[in-house]
Amino acid sequence: MYWFLVILTFLLAGIKTQKPKKYQKVSVIIPAYNEEDTVAAVVDVVKNVSFVDEIIVVNDGSSDRTEQEALNAGAIVINHEVNKGKGEALKTGYKEAECDIIAFIDADIYNLTSKKVEAMIKPILEGKTDITKTKFSRASGRVTELTAKPLLNFFFPEISFEQPLSGQFAAKKEVLKRINFESDYGVDVGIVIDADVLGITIMEVDIGAIEHDMSPLSDLNLMANEVVRTIINRANKYGRVVMIDDIGYFIRMSIVGLSLIILGLFTIFFVKFVPLAIGVIITIVGIVLAIYYIIKVVVKSLVMFKKTPRGNLLKSFIKIHFPLIISIIVLLLMISTFIGAAHFENGVLSIEPNSRNLIIYADNTPRDDTISVRGPYTVDIAIENESDQIRMPSDAMMSLGVRANDTIQIDDAVYTINETRPGETDILRVPLEVKDSLNIEAGDVIQNSRLKEKFAGSLITHSNHLVNNTTITEMFFIVSKDTPAYNYEIIVDNASMLNSSGIFKLNDTYNVLIDGQQVSTIYFKEKLSSTFNHDNHEVKIIFKNTNSTSIKSFATENRGNFLNIVI
Repeated sequence: MYWFLVILTFLLAGIKTQKPKKYQKVSVIIPAYNEEDTVAAVVDVVKNVSFVDEIIVVNDGSSDRTEQEALNAGAIVINHEVNKGKGEALKTGYKEAECDIIAFIDADIYNLTSKKVEAMIKPILEGKTDITKTKFSRASGRVTELTAKPLLNFFFPEISFEQPLSGQFAAKKEVLKRINFESDYGVDVGIVIDADVLGITIMEVDIGAIEHDMSPLSDLNLMANEVVRTIINRANKYGRVVMIDDIGYFIRMSIVGLSLIILGLFTIFFVKFVPLAIGVIITIVGIVLAIYYIIKVVVKSLVMFKKTPRGNLLKSFIKIHFPLIISIIVLLLMISTFIGAAHFENGVLSIEPNSRNLIIYADNTPRDDTISVRGPYTVDIAIENESDQIRMPSDAMMSLGVRANDTIQIDDAVYTINETRPGETDILRVPLEVKDSLNIEAGDVIQNSRLKEKFAGSLITHSNHLVNNTTITEMFFIVSKDTPAYNYEIIVDNASMLNSSGIFKLNDTYNVLIDGQQVSTIYFKEKLSSTFNHDNHEVKIIFKNTNSTSIKSFATENRGNFLNIVI
């Protein structure tokens, strides 16, 4: 028993013990040019971050006490004899740093806190990203909004950071080796572009409000020039100019060709007043244009793809090629529709496309679906042993106002309405007698709008199974077109049981049965309500004109029973 407990103890210890993560050293590089007033405070804040191992201030040719202030604060100082620019200062510090993770922080931030520094570095320590760049709670600068963002959106649309020129960022040293550091203010956007194209992960982190000196207009002009130069150079280097210029033109012409194909096919099948020859010519011209320019797009894209690092290039490809992709999808869907509607028989190819019906109900009739798309339905013959059933698609049932297990009388025969068989979503299966009565043939395609015409004159017995074991059965005839209707409500023992609507004829009479016994004949007129009692139950029917329409014409006294209420 003791040996079992010992083994169990070791197993539990093994489950709970985690292999320690490899320690990663962190360096913070602070480029500084004449920042004697703030550099020491920045160094002091960084020193309070527990996981920072090294602080390097790169004194970029300052003429004030920047070097002394940084040394007094406890930083390692590397001097440039002359001012070389922010990019060179970052590069110098990065090369001298001996840590795994490097953070770059400006020396002129007045309100830097240890939490802000931690927010930059922790996502990398936790393995969430390779590079972090910051954003902070102030409006983006003028250079960002007027130069960087428009150019990035044009040449590198996959890059969508709020503040691509934020200035503060951190990265793994190993990924910085793959990035080309600009020597000037273009360094920030250059790092963002290189990382994106090379597939290096970047996370934008919010470090809150930042306060630092605002640059004078002359410096902003210099910064804007350097940022623009960096973006344009990267766009040339990574083939984005070619993508936007040459490939963009080829894509536009490909879309023209595809659009002509779609226009030609639409003209052939759906526009009667345009001669067939014109539709064919438009289609052929479109095919030639589309094939020629799509080949150009593919060839040019492959050439550029081979010359450019992969990374996130695919995102830009998708965004730039998106209109072409959509046009191709639309054409393929259109062609697949025509192929599905093709019939070949006795050496004759016939293409008979049928569209679905978009139905929008604008009246006040209570419905579950005000907007829907239905049909078309293909006629087939009822299978063996189902000569007393009509299998009807659910959309067709909704259009006719019926449901499964209702009965339908066509001529003198009565059939049960049933759901379609599995896998036959749009198949309308009818017995041979129904086929003859409705004058339809197997293989016929019936648009949803024509369904009521085909079944016009049929008598429906429609049951509504309600609460407390109450069933209300309606009898109505299907008419061929929507006609003004009335809504009615049935209230049994002060409880509303049913709201329905249909066509009533003024001054005509309608039978009401309860439990199969006739209890009332309603003489219909507007604003009518009728109350009657049966076996201690009070039944009230209220009619209202709700400006609705219907194809359900309720059975009058001489043609059947309007209602049968089973309580």
